[in-house]
Amino acid sequence: MQGFVTAQYDLDLLNTMHKERPSIISKDANKVVGYALVTTKNVMPHHPLLCDLFTVLEKMEYNGSSLSLVNYIVVGQLCVAKEYRGMGLVQKMYGHFRETLAHQFQCCITDVARNNPRSLQAHLKTGFTIINTLPYGETEWDIVLWDWKSE
Repeated sequence: MQGFVTAQYDLDLLNTMHKERPSIISKDANKVVGYALVTTKNVMPHHPLLCDLFTVLEKMEYNGSSLSLVNYIVVGQLCVAKEYRGMGLVQKMYGHFRETLAHQFQCCITDVARNNPRSLQAHLKTGFTIINTLPYGETEWDIVLWDWKSE
């Protein structure tokens, strides 16, 4: 797919993110088949793409409240190996985040490229809703939010 802005993370940043809030990996035996990187506002200054996303999010509203006043986490990247897609791994990884983090955070937010409808469908199936759209690079991104307190 052309036009994606790909987030790249060096090992130091991944360690910083993991210390702040552990990421998730999905395995089949010894093979990693999926992962989800979660981050908070504290990590924002360490990555330009995440910083841009957080800056935009802080100016948005959800249910009449500024997101700057909402305690939320952001999934900076989620990937599932091609041969494991459609098996519910997206829902399982996000479900784990909700199970372990909902007592601290009201919601989970991420962005999904508009030219990746399969990913958007997986997010909507999980419980996310589209709250806004963000043009970035050559791609438009749907900002999606899963409100953990309203269900």
